Amino acid sequence: MIRNRTQPRQQPEGELDAGKLELGEDFQDAECLLISEVKVLLEAQYEGRKDDKDLSGVFTKTLEYVQKFSRYTNRDTIKEVRALLKPTNLEPFECAQLGNLCCSEYEEAKSLIPSIGDRISDEDLDSLLKQMDSLKKYQG
Repeated sequence: MIRNRTQPRQQPEGELDAGKLELGEDFQDAECLLISEVKVLLEAQYEGRKDDKDLSGVFTKTLEYVQKFSRYTNRDTIKEVRALLKPTNLEPFECAQLGNLCCSEYEEAKSLIPSIGDRISDEDLDSLLKQMDSLKKYQG
C-alpha cells in the first residue's frame, strides 16, 4: 500500500520516542558512546584482525561510517569531551547526542535534542558547546 505523503504518520501505541527519552528497556542502564569512541574501539579491533579475510561487510561499513562522521580524532580530546559532559544533569543519551552533533548554538541543540528542555540552563549549555567546539578545533 502506498501512503499519501501529505497524511501525517500515526504512531502506534507504545512506540519509543527518543525526543522524550523513551528509548526502551534495552537502553535503561546502557552507556551511550560517542561516534568517536566507537571509532577508537572498531579501529583497535580492525588492527588486530586486518589480515583476516573474514571481516564482515557490516563491520567494514560501520568502520567506514564512524571514520567519516567522527568529530574528534584524538583520544585525549575524546576523553576531555566526555569529562565535560559527565558533570551535567543530562542523561547519557543526551550527552552522546551533544557530542555527536557538535551543535554551534544552544538553540540548535535544544531543537535537535528536545529532551534537554530545562535540564540545563541556556547559558550553561552555550558554555558547554563552546568548550566542545574549542576542543574540536584545537585537537592535535
